[in-house]
Amino acid sequence: MTIYALSSGPGVSGIAVIRLSGSKVEKIVKILTNDQLPKPRQATVKKFSKINNSELIDEGILIWFPSPNSYTGEDMAEIHVHGSVAVVRSILDQLSKIENCRLAEPGEFTKIAFQNEKINLLKAESISDLISAETEIQRQQAIQIMNGRSSEKFNALRESLLKILSNVEAKIDFPEEDLPADVIKNIKNDSEKIRKEIEKILDDQKVGERIREGFKIAIIGPANAGKSSLLNHLSNRDVAIVSEIAGTTRDVIEAHLNLDGYPVIISDTAGIRQSHDEIEKKGIKLALKRAEDADLNIIVIEPKSVDFTGFLNDLVSEKSIIVINKIDLGYKNLNQQIEKFNPIFLSIKNETNLDELINRIKDKLKNKFVSSNETLITRERHRQSLEACVQNLKNFEEKNSQEDFDKAAEDLRLATRHLGMIVGNVDVEEILGSIFNDFCIGK
Repeated sequence: MTIYALSSGPGVSGIAVIRLSGSKVEKIVKILTNDQLPKPRQATVKKFSKINNSELIDEGILIWFPSPNSYTGEDMAEIHVHGSVAVVRSILDQLSKIENCRLAEPGEFTKIAFQNEKINLLKAESISDLISAETEIQRQQAIQIMNGRSSEKFNALRESLLKILSNVEAKIDFPEEDLPADVIKNIKNDSEKIRKEIEKILDDQKVGERIREGFKIAIIGPANAGKSSLLNHLSNRDVAIVSEIAGTTRDVIEAHLNLDGYPVIISDTAGIRQSHDEIEKKGIKLALKRAEDADLNIIVIEPKSVDFTGFLNDLVSEKSIIVINKIDLGYKNLNQQIEKFNPIFLSIKNETNLDELINRIKDKLKNKFVSSNETLITRERHRQSLEACVQNLKNFEEKNSQEDFDKAAEDLRLATRHLGMIVGNVDVEEILGSIFNDFCIGK
């Protein structure tokens, strides 16, 4: 089977790139060009025609990548043509008429590259992250993982566990033989060292995931305090409806921002108040849940709603910034208790002190995007595998100390398997679909 797809972006463009991979690529290229293959990896001008009547579609560039020296490890070709909708549609239509040639699924080219051992799972995921990167820090992280440092680390840890496992199995297979004392001692010391190293990687404040997914900010507060106006100002566009009618926002409204290179997901939430409206009550529940999950909460209140006896007292924490909005209406005789929270007094309407708020947010961001670990965890599946590995190592250490070597060896095998799942050194067919479905078609 041969697959094909538009690998450049859809829509009108100067150039469009159509990619093919599979056993029939050579035959298909000859049919489209009515000519012989060019030299490998050399851009060659070709005319691309319809397969039935030789009607010219376009003149462009053909690049031929014979296996195994290609991205997928199979025969590949790239067709570079003018990026009009009509030209692209015509070439894709011709490809669809060829037997055993079909449109690629999302991420299928990269999936084939993984299956042909051209890349490992970590690199495959980093390619997806690089394509999706919207900020400089996201690009840097994707490139760092593509360079293989994390893969090397996880593979080295796995090799160390396999070495320990071989010693444990030697103890099981030759119980009458006396293994050197230093071997028995090293089994214990080395497993503890690896476990502590993985625990250090896990103790990263989820920086890698935060960079990849975005720093989560929730704007919360009572109804009609100016939350939607603040979201619109930070986004530089009208994301949320602004109205003097309290309770306008019922659902969570999100905006993805690039704040000085940091990826941010900022959410406007329903105003928190006592309500008998079932829909509004659900919106308030969502607001409180979003505040709980956020990395930073901006609590927006107005002078008349400064009350720390209700929900406000429960929400104020280290991850909060207190904002007192509408100071243009006057803010004398405020509760003195508010001062200890170092609030920011602003007027969104008059754009007063908004720079101070943005600088405060940036300070919070800088502290949250710093990690001393060189090995970054960028996905929840990595974290789950490492946590499972640590637990299996703890089980191994306990059973090994009790000289229950058979069961201890099984725990060590499981720990090794969980490490291998991160880079794809074990059978991971069950997770491949979820990984590669995140890709765009053509990659």
